[in-house]
Amino acid sequence: MSDEDVVGARGHRLDRIRLLGVTATGYHGVFPHERREGQTFVADVVAHLDTRRAAATDDLAHTLNYGTLAEEVAAVLAGDPADLVETVAERIAATVLAHPQVQAVDVAVHKPQAPITVPFGDVVVEVHRDRTWLPAAEPVVLAPTTSVPDGVPATPAPALPPADLLDAAPPSGPVDLPAAPPGPVAGAVAGTGHAPAADALDDGDVVDAELVQDALDVPPSEPVEVVLAIGSNLGAAQDTLRDAVADLAAVPGLEVVDVSALARTAPVGGPEQPDFLNAVVIARTTLSPRDLLRATSEVERVHGRERTVHWGPRTLDVDIIVYGQVSAVTDDLELPHPRAHERAFVLQPWAQVRPDAVLNGLGGGPVAALAATAPDRDGVRWLALDWLTAPVPAALPDPGAEQDVTVQPAAREDALGPLDAPVADPLADPLADPLGPAGRLDP
Repeated sequence: MSDEDVVGARGHRLDRIRLLGVTATGYHGVFPHERREGQTFVADVVAHLDTRRAAATDDLAHTLNYGTLAEEVAAVLAGDPADLVETVAERIAATVLAHPQVQAVDVAVHKPQAPITVPFGDVVVEVHRDRTWLPAAEPVVLAPTTSVPDGVPATPAPALPPADLLDAAPPSGPVDLPAAPPGPVAGAVAGTGHAPAADALDDGDVVDAELVQDALDVPPSEPVEVVLAIGSNLGAAQDTLRDAVADLAAVPGLEVVDVSALARTAPVGGPEQPDFLNAVVIARTTLSPRDLLRATSEVERVHGRERTVHWGPRTLDVDIIVYGQVSAVTDDLELPHPRAHERAFVLQPWAQVRPDAVLNGLGGGPVAALAATAPDRDGVRWLALDWLTAPVPAALPDPGAEQDVTVQPAAREDALGPLDAPVADPLADPLADPLGPAGRLDP
């Protein structure tokens, strides 16, 4: 089995959980006696995932339950007969990837009693699958079996991961949700949400479709309150944010409930650039978390958002801070936002419009209290409560900022008085914190 490192979305080597030597009697093979008498099959599984949250919380819900996984692997080995060991390996890979936390998996299936006419030690089929190279099989879940001809046990019915995680309130805390990239995924069958069967794949074939494979793709059963942070530091930033609020309100399934006061934030970290204008939007939505992410990304795109300079200036940021009480860690979306509890430019506007708000998740607590101790709290200046309807002089762009944002701005006087020195934010190192310095959450 390959021992190569698997790298996560942020460039870090993923952790591993190894499950070796799972053994069961299976009925796989092309010969009648293999289907009738069965033989021993052995599986080795290496799951690649991020175990930091589980270690920080000491909570099994945030990691892979290898006891459950062992039972599922054994069920595949003893389950529905297949002609090929390759098919068994794909079924195991699909079952492992159905677990929320797993980003990639290595599977080795051994057939030590294979009907070979010369002396041999073992036959092993190894596969590596991840969320960009999906298994050509369905996952299975443990379920009561039924009998089939010749006494061969039947396979438990395949199933997607639970679709009701958004509606369920776990008894001991939030539940992590699985990772799945948004948009088209090669290898999925249109309209099914599953990978195609092995006999439907030809060499070089790529079928593009949208894959529904975790609860972040499932709409809630009733509207959920969400908190969005918006920010801008290019051009007429106040106009951009005003238009962004209107664009968000126009998204089907998203109702804007309240908008905070506008704040001006001295940038910390990254290249020299103009101050940011920031606000928080409270909304209710019937969109799934990932559909909401797509909607906010589209609003950014409409306003010319480009990700060309790490931590650089930008026309518009729209970040999802919380989605109800959901806790999720995926490659494309983390809920609540993992740096929100340390960002005064989010916490202060949020506390202004929701004084009793509480941020759930790691590092969470009363939003007002978090705002009072945030590292960048001294860099936030209030501007106006009625900024959506009236221009704010202090929100006007700095001379030359729109024409050449790379020019280092000089200290300037405005309606708020002279700017102080940037706040010393220990999280503002662009190499150490991929979520960005004060004024914005994303790179």
